This record gives sequence, C-alpha cells and structure tokens, in this order.
Amino acid sequence: MSPRRRQLNPRIPMQDSSPPAGAVQTDIPFRLDRLPWSRFHVLVVLGLGITWILDGLEVTIVGSLGPALQSTSTLHLSSSNLGAIASFYVVGAVIGALGFGWITDRFGRRLVFYVTLLIYLCGVLLSAFAWDFWSFAIFRLITGLGIGGEYAAVNSAIDELIPAKYRGRVDLIVNGSFWLGAACGALAAPVLLDPNLFAANVGWRLGFGIGAVLGTSILLLRRFVPESPRWLVTHCRDKDAETTVREIEARVERDTAAKLPQPRQSLTVHPRKSFGLELIFAAMLGKYRERSILALTLMIAQSFLYNSVFFTFGLILAHFYQVPQQRIGYYVLPLAIGNFCGPLLLGSLFDTVGRRTMIAGTFALSGVLLFATAVLFGSGLLTATTQTIAWVAIFFFASAAASSAYLTASEIFPLETRALAIACFYAIGTAAGGSIAPSVFGWLIESGSAWHVSAGYMLAALLLLVAAGVEFKFGIDAEGKSLESIADPLSS
Repeated sequence: MSPRRRQLNPRIPMQDSSPPAGAVQTDIPFRLDRLPWSRFHVLVVLGLGITWILDGLEVTIVGSLGPALQSTSTLHLSSSNLGAIASFYVVGAVIGALGFGWITDRFGRRLVFYVTLLIYLCGVLLSAFAWDFWSFAIFRLITGLGIGGEYAAVNSAIDELIPAKYRGRVDLIVNGSFWLGAACGALAAPVLLDPNLFAANVGWRLGFGIGAVLGTSILLLRRFVPESPRWLVTHCRDKDAETTVREIEARVERDTAAKLPQPRQSLTVHPRKSFGLELIFAAMLGKYRERSILALTLMIAQSFLYNSVFFTFGLILAHFYQVPQQRIGYYVLPLAIGNFCGPLLLGSLFDTVGRRTMIAGTFALSGVLLFATAVLFGSGLLTATTQTIAWVAIFFFASAAASSAYLTASEIFPLETRALAIACFYAIGTAAGGSIAPSVFGWLIESGSAWHVSAGYMLAALLLLVAAGVEFKFGIDAEGKSLESIADPLSS
C-alpha cells in the first residue's frame, strides 16, 4: 500500500489527500516513530555505534602511551609534540566532518558511513607504522578525517531510524560507548607497555594494529543498516523509501510477534535531488539562529573539556604524580567506566525528565565539580588516586552532557540539513575548543606549574557553566517528539 493510499486516523489533522503537483504525501516518518524496540534497532545501534568503541580504544591508547612515545627508543616526542599530534587528529576530524557532512546530506547516509569507516581504519593501521613526529601526525590526521565523517553520517542515520521515544537515550548511549573502548584501551596499555612481553618500539604499534583488524568487523555489521527512509523520501526516491520502510516493518513484526498499529499522521513534502548550501545556511542562520547559538555553545564547551583532559591525562599523571608510564592505564580505566556510566544511567532521564532540564543540569554540575577540582589540584591537595576519583565524579555528568551536545545538534534542525548541521557545529566547536586545548595544555604542563594547569581547567569549567545557561535559555523540549515536529523539513 503506497503512503498516499494508506487509511489514516481521521481524528488527527492531516495534509490534504491530494498533494499538489511535484509533492508527495507521506506517513513514513510516523511509521518509523511508532515502531516498538526490536532486534532491528539493536543491529542499527551495533552497526553504527561500535565505531565509537574502536575510537575510544585507540584514542585512549594514544593518551596512555604518551609518556612511552617520549622515549628515545620509540618516537622521541616532547610534551608539546604530543599536544600537536592531538591537534592534528582534531583538525582532521574537523575537515572530515565538514566534507562528509555535505556529502551525507547530498548522497545519503549509507554510502558515507562505509567510506568514512574505511578511511578511519586506514588511518589507524598507518599509525602503527609511524617512524617520526611528522609521519605519526599525518596518519593521525587521516584517522581524524574518517572519525569526523562518522560523526555526521552515523548520528544523522541513528536519529532518523530510531523511534522518537527512544531517541534521546540511544543517542547518549551510542556516543557514550566511546568509553567502553577507552576502558579496553586502559586495560590494554599496561600489557602493551610491559617490557617483559613486548619491546618498547613494538607494544604501542600493536595497539593500533589490533584496533584496525577489529574494525573490519564493523563492515559486516553495517550491511544490516538500510538507507534512511526519511532521506530517501525528501530526495525524489519515495518508492525506495516505501520499500525500505515495508522491509523494516516486516522485520520488526517478525522480531516482536506483534501487529503494528496504523500511523496517525502524514505530511506533504516537495522532494528535490539536492538542497543548495544557500537554502541550508539560510535556515540555520535565519529561522533557527538561536538553535545554532545553542548547538555551537554546547559543542565548544564539551570539546574544550575533553580534548584538554584526555589527550594530556597521561602527562599529568607522569609529570605531577610521578606515576610510572606502564601503570597509567590503571588510572584511565575507572575514568573511562565513569564516563560510560553517565550516559547509560542518566540517558533515560533525557527522554522523561526532559532535554532542557537534563542538559543544563549535567553541564552545570560538571562545571562546578571541575572548578573545585582545579582549585584542589593547584593547591597540591590531590594525589594520583584522589585526582582520579575527582575526574570520575566530574565526567559521570560531563559525559552525559557531551553526548547531549551531539543529540542537540542532530535533532533540532531540518532533515535536509541534519548531517551538515552536525558537521558544522562539531567542526566549529572542535576547531575552537578541541584543536586549541591539547596544544595549550601541553604547553601548560611543560611549564611545570600546577597553578598554570589549574587555570586551564578553570577556563574549561567556565565554558561548561556558560553552556548550561545557554541551554536553559534556548533549549528545545524535544523529548518524545518526531524529528519533523521539532523542525519542519525544508521540503515540507
């Protein structure tokens, strides 16, 4: 049955049953949103979200192995070199997000999340064969290109395939799954750095090589993920969209053994093969200007915090607490677990208590806790253990806040701009906060002054508090709502 002929509930206001020439009346978004949770949705989450696990694995390995890479028997990098390499990775992610964000909105989600995964895996594998600062920096830039593209393609695909009532918690848990990989990386680092098991110049390379090999499994999982029907119907492929949704509905009915209810709404769209950048940016900077300010503020705050802490965490432990390099992973492990537990345990509240309250609250709490920790660190009142406990408390809330920044950017703009919106705000936020933070903190650590480093943390805390205020003022109550009701499609 085509979307034009489907019998719909007459009690719900609908578009005229005879759309004008060139228009398509469709109930596809509402058919997707009324689906119960099923095995299909689990496969979507695994196929798309597992990239973050691998990213967490190798990013944590880089952070944990930082002191080891300063050895003359490895790459002989300085603290500022390590900060610069982190910046190369972030710059690559910025470029990848912008380029692939535009391609994702123009050519579809499915094509891009295959291409970006291949680029990412190539960058990880090449990193295992780096021989000096510049080779390592370039290979990390390639890795960043892939992961930046993944953020745009994967987040937009997940939002468009997951039912509205689950969207908030799923987005948070998927983005938070980065920390499952980080926990594995923390456990792997002491083993890779054990001189009784591996030579100094071999162990760190294995960390990247193993990640690249494991990543190939994602290619197999992604064959279960279809193209977004929402994207198809707005890009002159309404027949493909109808076929895809019918297949999804059949799989869900088979998995749940339940009869699906009839959808109760429809909308009329005017499909186009492409939507020009002028139209897209006019929407983001015109009608949705306040939403753009919101998304950008959240992205800058979380990016500065995470890139300042996690690319230099190993250096802090080694330089200020004299933790042996082979034991740094043991301190990263509880931190990674705390980061994952935040989105896991708080995620459902973003769909029930509401977006505005939870986003503003998690940003504010993490900012206050970070400021207090910065004062204690500068005063020399912390040990390696108490410092780690403080980080766990901070990032339990900060991880949920950071994941909610990606959720916000991906759901508050029209469908036709979704991937590019994610890309733009990720890119600008990361460029402003992420590409600067590692280099700045590398320089602050080299100064040897705890108060200099503490001042950097205070700046990060201030950004978090500002983000909380902006969310409270401009936040969108998007919980449980279809994407089309949060922001009208440009084609509607």
